[in-house]
Amino acid sequence: MSRSSCHLFLFLLLFSLFPFPLLARPFVLVLSQDDLKDVQNDDASPLDSDSSLDDDDFGGTHVKPDDELDPGSWRRLFEPPTTLLSPSHDTSLDSYYAAVHKIISASNNGDARLMEEAAAEIETAANTDGDPHARSVLGFLYGMGMMRERNKAKAFLNHYFAAEGGNAQSKMALAYTYSRQDMHEKAVKLYAELAEIAVNSFLISKDSPVIEPIRIHNGAEENKEALKKSRGEDDEDFQILEYQAQKGNAGAMYKMGLFYYFGLRGLRRDHTKALMWFLKAVDKGEPRSLELLGEIYARGAGVERNYTKALEWLSLASEHGLYSAYNGMGYLHVKGYGVEKNYTKAKEYFDKAADNEDAGGHYNLGVMYLKGIGVKRDVKIACKCFIVAANAGQPKAFYQLAKMFRTGVGLKKNLPMATALYKLVAERGPWSSLSRWALESYLKGDMGKAFLLYSRMAELGYEIAQSNAAWILDKYGERSMCMGESGVCTDAERHQRAHSLWWQASEQGNEHAALLIGDAYYYGRGTVRDYERAAEAYIHAKSQSNAQAMFNLGYMHEHGQGLPFDLHLAKRYYDQALELDPAAKLPVTLALASLWVRKNYADCFLVHVIDSLPEVYPRVEEWVENVIMEEGNATILTLFVCLLTVLYLRERQRRHAIAAAGAHEPNEHVVPAAR
Repeated sequence: MSRSSCHLFLFLLLFSLFPFPLLARPFVLVLSQDDLKDVQNDDASPLDSDSSLDDDDFGGTHVKPDDELDPGSWRRLFEPPTTLLSPSHDTSLDSYYAAVHKIISASNNGDARLMEEAAAEIETAANTDGDPHARSVLGFLYGMGMMRERNKAKAFLNHYFAAEGGNAQSKMALAYTYSRQDMHEKAVKLYAELAEIAVNSFLISKDSPVIEPIRIHNGAEENKEALKKSRGEDDEDFQILEYQAQKGNAGAMYKMGLFYYFGLRGLRRDHTKALMWFLKAVDKGEPRSLELLGEIYARGAGVERNYTKALEWLSLASEHGLYSAYNGMGYLHVKGYGVEKNYTKAKEYFDKAADNEDAGGHYNLGVMYLKGIGVKRDVKIACKCFIVAANAGQPKAFYQLAKMFRTGVGLKKNLPMATALYKLVAERGPWSSLSRWALESYLKGDMGKAFLLYSRMAELGYEIAQSNAAWILDKYGERSMCMGESGVCTDAERHQRAHSLWWQASEQGNEHAALLIGDAYYYGRGTVRDYERAAEAYIHAKSQSNAQAMFNLGYMHEHGQGLPFDLHLAKRYYDQALELDPAAKLPVTLALASLWVRKNYADCFLVHVIDSLPEVYPRVEEWVENVIMEEGNATILTLFVCLLTVLYLRERQRRHAIAAAGAHEPNEHVVPAAR
């Protein structure tokens, strides 16, 4: 592959990390000529310290339990182990989990006394015993201002020492804090470590389905459609699917296996049930189950690990045209698991997968060329392979591109880009289980528990958790069981906390959050009224092509609030809002009519009526979306049109009268008094 063709390929490439919609909008990465580093293929530039010339980057089948990958996790409280713990287990954790259990119960019931008791126990374990997991929770309490004064410095120190003690969630919280402050050297180091943990849990053959945190709201309304699909075994559609599977439908059996294996649609992962359904599906002739059975035996998920059986299942899958199965076969040959190590045969399998447009095949070839495993090392080819894989949504490829941006191998060093890519991968680590527990609590109506879990996850930098927690505060108020510094949150504490959460979500591209931040500053809700900062927030939302933000900016220009009084700019924003959202035709039409009245009848009483509307309806957004469209408000619209008609007829009558009198310079801004 020539250098010029590689450069052209990269220069023209535009890809979106679509499978990771943890941001409000898809993360878009554009690589240009400036991003490329002109390196020779024998370049001795060092890779990451964890990227020596070996075969580790193919991923691993040596998957550790989530409790080992995420020490101090609350999994024991939400997913109790099915087997009894060994008598030799760490008894110091018993008191830690007992305190956390009290925190969860107190949050769900609004019990301030129990919360204070639990917070005191956590503080003792953190400061006296030096327990890193207790320090992590104490950092959370200080960061949120729960039964302790809200203190970012104390929150940071506790998370720092917890991370030093091995707590992964505190590492996530620290990395997010560093990235917000543009301290990319520190952020990238932590995110790289966490991303590696996540990558090692991915499948060896095909891409794992992306289990997204569910956004429980859609703008100002509950996201009923998404919630309906997340009710697990209580969902009617799932029950129908289960019935079909029990009646012998092979496709339904395969889907049942998928749901249980990956924990989709709100189900708890259950490898035993997944294995049962996959085996039944194979017996009914469903070939897609063959590949998953190969994965199960290679990883030892619910069964004793058996590489020979894994290769047999994967080989059968490849014979049925499941080209991603070649990746698993190639992996076994690279590692020498169940077969003799053979790099040549491994490359042949990866080539077959890549030739059939399988993202995993491109990724694995990229690793071979990057490390010089079985082929001559060629960083340029590796870079191309990773980009193709990333363009298809392969998370391991994001990880490798992050390494390249971090080290400057193959791509020019770019720590902000490396940080962003590592973060996307790290957020798929085992700590993401917080989202599943929060959603389960929300669906059960346990708002306090849901809010606590989303708040904990928000601290780790998950945008959806930030917006979910803020939405619960706004939607449910006192029912959110928000805990403040000395008890259940006051109204002021709720507004302040919601404002902080929305602000963090807006920083990560959530346009609805930016709108709400703008509204908060515009109306002085939970903060000091500040039209200029409101305009900044609306401009941030507008940058993401948000019609409501366009409308609000037009309104502020029309009234000179936080922005220069400019009717021409106001009209431009109103027009753009209509271009972006045809459903805005009525409010935009009314706004344009308002501009016409303001321009031609600046002192007319109708202008004062128009100006008073935002005071009568204290939210511009609600006024536009709800008030004008509600049943019964047709009268308001009719009166508005009638007034415009009267003004127009009077103006025409006045012009005719002046023309008949021979006047040459009529004053267009004077309206004769009614007789």
